[in-house]
Amino acid sequence: MRDQFIERLSEMAESDPRVMLVTGDLGFGVLNDYRRRFPSQFINAGVAEQNMTGMATGLAMEGFIVYTYSIANFTFMRCLEQIRNDAAYHEANVNVVSIGGGFSYGALGMSHHATEDLAIMRALPGLTVVSPCDNWETMEAAQALAATPGPSYLRLDKSTAGETNYPGEVFELGKARRLREGTDLTIAACGGIVDEVLQAADQLREQGIRCRVLSVHTIKPLDTAALVSAAQETGGLLTVEEHNIVGGLGSAIAETLLDSGVFVNRFRRIGLADRYSSIVGSQGYLRSKYEMDRHAIIAAVKDLLNGAAIKKAA
Repeated sequence: MRDQFIERLSEMAESDPRVMLVTGDLGFGVLNDYRRRFPSQFINAGVAEQNMTGMATGLAMEGFIVYTYSIANFTFMRCLEQIRNDAAYHEANVNVVSIGGGFSYGALGMSHHATEDLAIMRALPGLTVVSPCDNWETMEAAQALAATPGPSYLRLDKSTAGETNYPGEVFELGKARRLREGTDLTIAACGGIVDEVLQAADQLREQGIRCRVLSVHTIKPLDTAALVSAAQETGGLLTVEEHNIVGGLGSAIAETLLDSGVFVNRFRRIGLADRYSSIVGSQGYLRSKYEMDRHAIIAAVKDLLNGAAIKKAA
């Protein structure tokens, strides 16, 4: 996703001199071409994320469209005070781009596992939170955020769900995308783990279970209409995220449904249980160990449907 982000950002920088990229001394293998082509639209703030964010806010207040760029935990956690007090409070167009959401940097251990970011960032007033599932969503979101007032958080994954868009499709922030049709249950997910969801949905379809799959790329603001319709039309929701289940996508969807007066008998969240990820390994390995891969998704869908069948029979 990061290559596609830089590709789109380069296109934007070429056509708009207000576009600025500020990095925390990261990603030069990816950023070298951008830096060479747009030296006046690139700043390396060094390993100083607080300064990076403060600098970005100052630029945004002067009319620039700014993107900060670094490894996930360092773009939002180390400089949370500056994001809150500088960028968000002043409604500055600072777009925080995190590379390596979830278990993307699984081999580097807990310090590099970004599993609390969605919860933290969506709690900040006026901040748009986006977690794309593939390269197309990444490129479209990067551009859409430039025209969106206020700060944002763009969470990029090392994995991707492949090509999910169709020719002529128009991307909209705040609008979930329906990737699979189904009436038995809805699976709502965000980020690269949507790939696991699609694999699970396709395997379930072969067994006669048809799940609607939603890519909820925008966690804030949520697509309330799509989620309410899905809950009412399929009778239940399973949420999947490579993130702590507390405060993330699943929590946001549950809040939205209840606030809308929608009550479903079948609802479950798949993600990291309320714990730290203490295991080291590849992204796929950690998804399996923490029961959020396609096998866990298939098992959860069947359990939800079986539970509903038992209640109906009773």
